Amino acid sequence: MTVQHGVRAVENFWARVWQSPQNPHAIDELVVDDFVIVTGGQAIRGRADFKEWVLNFQATVEDLEFIAIETFQNSDGSRVASLWEMTGRNRGIMGTEPDGQPIHLTGTAVWNVRTDGMLESNRVERNAWELYRRLTA
Repeated sequence: MTVQHGVRAVENFWARVWQSPQNPHAIDELVVDDFVIVTGGQAIRGRADFKEWVLNFQATVEDLEFIAIETFQNSDGSRVASLWEMTGRNRGIMGTEPDGQPIHLTGTAVWNVRTDGMLESNRVERNAWELYRRLTA
């Protein structure tokens, strides 16, 4: 059985950056300089731009709570998949009116992880369309 270094790296990221109390500044220690995230079909390139994206996203959800449901890796730990959910209250997510409505977002993230545990990239798919429709109904 292989050591779960990839799972540990991703779960550490979730715990430090997204779980309460959120600390997006931990990104500086956890991802490579040329990190790339593809979210909603859009690529965000570089650690600084990713960190700015996280700060902006977190500002749109009040009382943000993040739960990693399940995280698993390939045999060498270089690829990690994680299922997650996020709850909170609407403070303008997706450009909507900040009306305090409940937020429930679920998603899947697929990561590339270096052997030293640094995160190289992430591709995220989430139920954004369903959430947007509910918030704007």
